[in-house]
Amino acid sequence: MKLNDIVQKLGLEVRAGAGALAAEVRGGYAGDLLSDVIAHGRPGDLWVTLQTHPNTVAVASMNALAGIVLVNGREPEAETLQKAQAENVVLLVSTLPTFELVGRLYGLGLSGMRT
Repeated sequence: MKLNDIVQKLGLEVRAGAGALAAEVRGGYAGDLLSDVIAHGRPGDLWVTLQTHPNTVAVASMNALAGIVLVNGREPEAETLQKAQAENVVLLVSTLPTFELVGRLYGLGLSGMRT
């Protein structure tokens, strides 16, 4: 599924990386512990988190994630936004809590850990 389809279907707000919304999303990962995402996030995953600091962009880039979704209406820190724009990392915002957003992503056909 294309990232722009997910943005549209779930009413996500784009904060950075609008030029990369045609990317294919292969799965999803929800977590707030960066080391866990580094260890288990896979290329093409859409990462759902409440972390707003710049290190999230580094993790997304390192793991070739499809993008980051900030939940609970959280907004990225200014430095995070600048870094995401500079690195063309998709950064999205949702007003939904993690549990509900992940459920909706699953309902669209995305899943987690895949082989």
